[in-house]
Amino acid sequence: MSEPLIVLDQVSHVFTTRSGQHRAVDEVSLSLEPGKVLCLVGESGSGKTTTARIAAGLTRPTSGTVRFQGADVYRLTGDAFTGFRRAVQYIHQDPYASLNPVRDVFRTLAAPLRRHGLARGGQQARERALELLSEVDLTPPENFLTKYPHQLSGGQRQRVAVARALTLGPRLIIADESTSMLDVSIRISLLNVLQRLRDDLGVAFLFITHDLALAKYFGWHGTTAVMHQGRVVESGPTPQVINDPAHEYTKALLAAIPVPDPDLARRRAARP
Repeated sequence: MSEPLIVLDQVSHVFTTRSGQHRAVDEVSLSLEPGKVLCLVGESGSGKTTTARIAAGLTRPTSGTVRFQGADVYRLTGDAFTGFRRAVQYIHQDPYASLNPVRDVFRTLAAPLRRHGLARGGQQARERALELLSEVDLTPPENFLTKYPHQLSGGQRQRVAVARALTLGPRLIIADESTSMLDVSIRISLLNVLQRLRDDLGVAFLFITHDLALAKYFGWHGTTAVMHQGRVVESGPTPQVINDPAHEYTKALLAAIPVPDPDLARRRAARP
């Protein structure tokens, strides 16, 4: 086994509200190896997104540590922290809100390239933008460069968001419910794109979802952790979690997955 890419060690986060303190994340420990997939599953309010933001360096934990390639993320400063932020990219849930409506696709992709010195001029930025659009199956890429978000479908917007996440050559992509607002057929095609990127580019994924069926599809060869009320209640290889769940909450999530033909499923289950 390789050294973990990122480790969350006994991470907690407490929000202070008018009604008191709310422990959104409670002593969560997770680790993810380079090029692997970790699915973090749970219902809304279980603490998944707060955990993801802590892993991305966006929300400082109340207690616990986050280590990326062995370094404590929240002790990094200057160029070291910039390097971490380049290596960890985030794909948000809402493709409608995550893109700047006054920037066309080219400017959306060119901005991080120029900001971090990865493109020295407009032509180099254009060539790299075309490559990125091809990688996320927006083809022919020339047709999308001058389009604005309102001219794209939801699936196309999310592919642009994926392309933007790839601009800086990340080692880890955090996909926070990145397919939940898409139609089912578009959802699967985008998951296939993410799987190909994982295989071709060796990018690790922290995949946040409320749907164990999606975790099964995307993370079958990885690991799955199930969150409930801010805590990880079960974790392990995805086939084990799916086929032999140990916690009652995991069983409830599995029971909530729609079955195309319940009568057929019951007959198959009754067979000796």
